[in-house]
Amino acid sequence: MKLLKVDTIASARDKTVSIMQNKLLKTECRKLLESQGYILASNIISREPVPAFHRSAVDGYAVISGDTAGSSENLPVFLECVDEINMGSPALKEIHAGECVYVPTGGMIPPGADAVVMVEYCEAFDSSHIAVYSPVSYGKNVVLAGEDIEQGEIVIKKGTRIRPQEIGAMASLGITEAVVFKPWEITIISTGDELVPPHTTPAPGEIRDINSYSLCAQAQKHGLTVLNTVVQKDDQQKLKEAVIQAMQVSDVVVISGGSSQGKKDVTNDIIDEVASEGSFIHGLALKPGKPTIVGYDENSRTLLTGLPGHPVAAMLVFELLVIWVWKHLTHQPADSSLFARITSNLAGAPGKMTCQLVKLLRQENEIYAEPVFGKSGLITTMTRADGYILIDENKEGLKKEEIVEVFYI
Repeated sequence: MKLLKVDTIASARDKTVSIMQNKLLKTECRKLLESQGYILASNIISREPVPAFHRSAVDGYAVISGDTAGSSENLPVFLECVDEINMGSPALKEIHAGECVYVPTGGMIPPGADAVVMVEYCEAFDSSHIAVYSPVSYGKNVVLAGEDIEQGEIVIKKGTRIRPQEIGAMASLGITEAVVFKPWEITIISTGDELVPPHTTPAPGEIRDINSYSLCAQAQKHGLTVLNTVVQKDDQQKLKEAVIQAMQVSDVVVISGGSSQGKKDVTNDIIDEVASEGSFIHGLALKPGKPTIVGYDENSRTLLTGLPGHPVAAMLVFELLVIWVWKHLTHQPADSSLFARITSNLAGAPGKMTCQLVKLLRQENEIYAEPVFGKSGLITTMTRADGYILIDENKEGLKKEEIVEVFYI
C-alpha cells in the first residue's frame, strides 16, 4: 500500500460522517430502568408542569406573607389555624387574612397562601391559634408549580447519555420508556503471526495480544457492543474470510495491524475487495496513526476500519475517528476536557497533527500537563497518561507554559 495522499483528522471525519449519515443509526425502545447508559434518540419534552401544584418545601404553616410582617420572638403574630393538609390530598380551602393552614413538606399549598413559616418559628397558642415568631417574604419556602419543569420544556436533550438523574426526571413526567440509539455492534480482528493469547507464555518472537482487549474495553467504555474479538494470523485469504464473516453481523469491523506498507500488510487490499465503496481513507496526517484505512460496504452497511498495529496508535485513532463519529452521529456533546499549562517545550510534526499523551499535575492552584513520552508500541505509555493534547499540523510546536486543551482518555 502506498500512503501518498493522507487525510487530516478533520477531513477523515467529514468523509466518514458523509458516507455514514443515517446508514448505521438504529433506534430502539427500552424500559426506563433498562435505558441507563444508552444515548437518548429524541428530545424529552414535558407534557405537564413539575410539580403540578404549589407545594411546601418545609414542614410549617401556609400563610399570607403580609400577615407575618413585624413578627418577632418578643412580639409574635397570632393566626387562626383553619385546616391541616395531609400528604397526597388536595388543599381545597382558601385562606384569608389572619388565617393559616398546617402543611407538611411536599404538601399542597392552599389557595390564598403565598408563603410557609417553618414549624421551628411557630408555637401553638390555644386549640385553634398559633404564634408566629418570624416574618416570611412572598414565596418563602414554597416550590411553585412548574418551578422544576415547565410544560412544553425540553427536559433532556437528544444525545444525552442516560444516567440515574435522567431516569428520575423521566419518571417525574410519567415516562416509562425511552427511545435510544442502538449501540453499534463491533467485531475486532487483531492480526499478526506473532500474537498469542494473554494466558499463554510467548515463545521467542511472539508477543501477547493487546489490541483485542484494549479496543474491546474502549468500545464498551463508550457504550458500544462488541460481538466478537478475533486473533488472525497473517494469511490474506483467511483474514479476508474473517472480515466477510464479521460484516454479516457487525456495524463496524475493526482490523488492527496489517495497515502499513510491510509485505504482510494487506488490510487495504482486503477492504478494497470486500467493500462496495472500497477504501476512502488511505492514511491520516496524524502522529501516531498514519497507517489508518477506512472503507464502507453498502450491501452489508458495514464500516471497515484498519488501525495501526501498535497499541497506543490503535487506541488513539479508534478514539479520534471511530468513537468521534459515533458520538457525532448520535448528537452527543463534545468530549470532556480542561485547559492546562504544558510543562516543557514540545515539537510538532510538520504536515501532521500530533496527538501527545499527557499526565495532569496540580501545582500551586495551577493545572499542568506533563508530556508522557514513549513509543506507540508500548501500552504502558497509555497507563501513565490522564489524557492527550492535539498539536495542529500547521503549528511548529508548543512553548513551555503555553495553555493547551487536554482531552480525557
